[in-house]
Amino acid sequence: MAKETIPFKEWQKLDLRIAKITEVKPHPNADKLYLFTVDLGKEKKQLVAGLKEYYKPEELKNKLCVVFTNLEPATIRGIKSEGMILAAVKRNKQGKEEKVILLIPEKDIELGSRIE
Repeated sequence: MAKETIPFKEWQKLDLRIAKITEVKPHPNADKLYLFTVDLGKEKKQLVAGLKEYYKPEELKNKLCVVFTNLEPATIRGIKSEGMILAAVKRNKQGKEEKVILLIPEKDIELGSRIE
């Protein structure tokens, strides 16, 4: 179902960039969360994401991904998350997640490349 449309100027505010997942650790205070370190080329960020039910750490480490880099930082179960890894989610009729897949670039591209 489509959401409300937004002006193009609002889309331009999003800073989506290619990153490499360099570290994946279990979140110490949550069963379904991982702690990630991602490399954006000129900087590294710590992220928290609920991918534990869908991926093993070794499936994620060194993968390229898309990161929402200018999302307001949030503290998730006591750990600061400095952005969001983007994933596609399929939900069942009750709204429960059935499948989650990481959004990855089709080909190699320089870390920090902007999604436009």
